[in-house]
Amino acid sequence: MATTGHEPLTSPLGAADDRLSPSISVVIPVYNEGASLRELYERTVKTLDATGRGFELIFVDDGSLDDTFAELERIHGADDRVRVVRFKRNFGQHAAMHAGLVRSRGEILVTMDGDLQNAPEDLPRLIEAVEGGADVASGTRNARRDSWGRTLPSRVINGMLRRFTGADISDFGCAYNAYRRSAIEPMLGAIGKQKFTKALVLSGGASVAEVDVAHAPRAGRSRYSPLRLTRLALHVLAGFWPQPIQWIGIALGVLCTTAAVALGIYGVVYWINEANFPGPLFGGVGVIFVLGMQGFILALVGEYLGRIQRDVEGRPLYTIDREL
Repeated sequence: MATTGHEPLTSPLGAADDRLSPSISVVIPVYNEGASLRELYERTVKTLDATGRGFELIFVDDGSLDDTFAELERIHGADDRVRVVRFKRNFGQHAAMHAGLVRSRGEILVTMDGDLQNAPEDLPRLIEAVEGGADVASGTRNARRDSWGRTLPSRVINGMLRRFTGADISDFGCAYNAYRRSAIEPMLGAIGKQKFTKALVLSGGASVAEVDVAHAPRAGRSRYSPLRLTRLALHVLAGFWPQPIQWIGIALGVLCTTAAVALGIYGVVYWINEANFPGPLFGGVGVIFVLGMQGFILALVGEYLGRIQRDVEGRPLYTIDREL
C-alpha cells in the first residue's frame, strides 16, 4: 500500500464507544526504539487514563531494523486503542508524522517523539492548553538536555522560523505539541513535505500557547548530525522564506560592492603611503568570499530543484508495509 500524502483526515466515527471515537489522538513516530517502547506505552496510557478521556495511540514504525514492530504487535494485541503503521523502509520523522496524523480520529491531535525524551506525564498540560482556546499547544524545552552542537544550530533555525512565519515562539524544533483538528486539516497536504509541522500550521495564522515540557537526555547518539542540521536550515529558507534568491542576490551585490570599494580605497591609501599595494592577498580574499557565497546560493537552488523533481515525479511520501 502506498500513499501520496494527500488523503483527508479520517472523520470521527461518532459512535458511543470511546475506543471508536476517541477525543484525543497521540501520534508517535518510532525508529529502532524496541527497548523503550513498553515503558513509553505504559506511561502514556497511565497518564491518559487519568484524564478520563477517550484516546488512541498511533505508532508509526519508520522502517526500524530492531524488534520495534514485534513489540508494537504485542502491545496492539493487548490493547485495541493502539494502532500501528509500518513503513517499508526509513522515510524520516516528518513522513511518519503525516502517516499518523492522516489516520487520527480525535479532535485534539498530539505529536511526540518515541525515544522518551518527551515525558508522557506532560500530556494533560498540552491538551488543556488546546481545550483552553489555543489552536496549537507548543511544547517548549526550557531545560533542554542536548549538547551545544545540537542547541546552537537549533537556535539559528528557531530564529529563522520566527522571522519567516511571524510566530513568536521559542522552540519550533520540539515535536511534542498538541493541535486542534481544525488547525491541522488545511495544512495536511503540505505536512511531510515541509520539515516543520508546527511552523507550517502557525504560518497559517493558528493561535498558539507555549507549554513548558520536560526534556530527558537522549540515550545514544542523536540522528541530527551537523550536516543534517545544515540541510534543515536550507529547507527552512526554501520552504518559509519568500523569494530568497532575490534577497540573497541583493545582499551579495551590496556586500561585494562595499568590499570592493573599501579595498580599493585602502589599496590607494596603502599604495600612496607605502608604494607597495598587496593586491594578490586582497584579491584572493575577495575571490574566496565570493565563491563561498556562490556555494551557498547553489545549495539553496539545489533545494528548490529537489522539490521540483519530487513534485514532477509524483513520488509518494512513504510506502506502507503493514497496518494494525
